Amino acid sequence: MINVQELSKKYEVRKMGDSDAESILNLCSGNALFYQYCEAKPTIEQVLNDLHITPPDIAMSDKYYVGFYEDKTLVAVMDLIDGYPNADTAYIGFFMMHSAYQGNQIGTAIISEVIAYLRSIGKTAVRLAIDKGNPQSTHFWKKNGFEMISEADVNGWTKLVAEKSL
Repeated sequence: MINVQELSKKYEVRKMGDSDAESILNLCSGNALFYQYCEAKPTIEQVLNDLHITPPDIAMSDKYYVGFYEDKTLVAVMDLIDGYPNADTAYIGFFMMHSAYQGNQIGTAIISEVIAYLRSIGKTAVRLAIDKGNPQSTHFWKKNGFEMISEADVNGWTKLVAEKSL
């Protein structure tokens, strides 16, 4: 079980729900480059779907869709799955920064804190998927120590599967 308050020492972190969908949409709408490389579009319906979707055989109790707040400002969102694809691994299904906070190493600092916490609770790896061809995402995750381990076809879209050993 993940204690979301422990994911960051700098930001207030809390689980997000349907009532937060508009805030999530506002954050996502400021990141047009990301949406050029994926099948999803920033709509309220997509946000609501993302809040409730899990990988196969993963319970909602293992899903942590969280917001990172500075005062009342939503700085970043993360969809974190505990125990996927195996018990020792955490999976980042989605991570996005508010556009005003990008380019200042804040995303890297958040990821570093999340990884340190996951290591402290016994996780041995963090895995994620990147839309192939997205230079911004690929650069960010490589910079943060993730290595591309395979490619996967997801409904006609090629994803780069990346992992960081802890």
